[in-house]
Amino acid sequence: MDFYLWAKALHIISIITWMAGIFYLPRLFVYHADTEAGSDKSETFKIMERRLLKAIMNPSMIIAWILGLTLAFHFGIWEPDAIWLHIKFLLVGGMTAYHMYLAKCVKVFAADKNEKGHKFYRILNEVPTLLMLGIVILAVVKPF
Repeated sequence: MDFYLWAKALHIISIITWMAGIFYLPRLFVYHADTEAGSDKSETFKIMERRLLKAIMNPSMIIAWILGLTLAFHFGIWEPDAIWLHIKFLLVGGMTAYHMYLAKCVKVFAADKNEKGHKFYRILNEVPTLLMLGIVILAVVKPF
């Protein structure tokens, strides 16, 4: 039981950290999209984006997945009839795909090849909110 509680606590911590990055990175893109390529400001954004992705978001996502799967399978939370959990995993998969898209955007900005404006990134920034709402409701309420 002690390992279960530690795993659950670390899972929640990694999710909070991952989500902080998921919300912040597109915000950086909003401001980066309005800077001139090659400028000091643009170069600063590149460093911030790369560090956020590599030092915070990637490790947090990996830990969240490992601990989430551990909790689901090792502690018997996984039940074939638990539709809520299947849908939750699907939404977490969507969050992971979103994360991967953000990683691609970091590479595009790093190469000074961004062609999208700040409005695109403002809208993109709303996607994780919708996914998070579904994930949390499914995890807490378990409606199915």
